[in-house]
Amino acid sequence: MRYSAQVKPISYLKANAAEILLDLAESREPMVITQNGEAKAVLQDVASYEQGQETLALLKLLALGNQDAEARRIRPAREVIARLKTKSR
Repeated sequence: MRYSAQVKPISYLKANAAEILLDLAESREPMVITQNGEAKAVLQDVASYEQGQETLALLKLLALGNQDAEARRIRPAREVIARLKTKSR
């Protein structure tokens, strides 16, 4: 993804906030905001942000699972299911 087309100065954000929010929601591409020529912030629509957070959460779960597998803290699925069934009775 190239961000170069979506780089705007903070003055543009101040003058066009409502339009920018509509564009973000429609395009679902982030916008880089600059101040004095330097990138200072990234704006994105809420749906994209939430999707990114869900993706990060899943990646964290996978990483934790990999750590458990490497540390040999795993059990066969049948064993876990059987134990859960006996607990639910």
